[in-house]
Amino acid sequence: MDTSYPREDYLPAPAHKRESPPTPSASPSPRDHLIWSIFNTIYMNFCCLGFVALAFSVKARDRRAAGDVEAARRLGSRARCCNALATAGSVLLPLLLAALLVTGVLHLSKLAHDSVGFFTSQLGAGEDEDE
Repeated sequence: MDTSYPREDYLPAPAHKRESPPTPSASPSPRDHLIWSIFNTIYMNFCCLGFVALAFSVKARDRRAAGDVEAARRLGSRARCCNALATAGSVLLPLLLAALLVTGVLHLSKLAHDSVGFFTSQLGAGEDEDE
């Protein structure tokens, strides 16, 4: 290990070379929604939209690293749209199926109850005629 000279990060900067604090940029850095895409890909992959969102997220991150902010913003927007659709589909589809199952069971139970009443009245009327 070479310790003949001190590292730059331990040296205090001269007063004339001190950097000014960074100014906030006019537009924030585009988001790539990578974590949301990974979550949708692994846990709630509705119609492969999670995987599509992951591809757009990775492309947006690459474009941002390359300095193409507009393309990164456009690809990030597509990733957000795919993620929103995947999440909505993965949450709403099971709720819709559960609602259809409940209404189907209720309808079948009402139909069975009405059928029992119909056959009871028909069989009861047929026994009265025989006597």
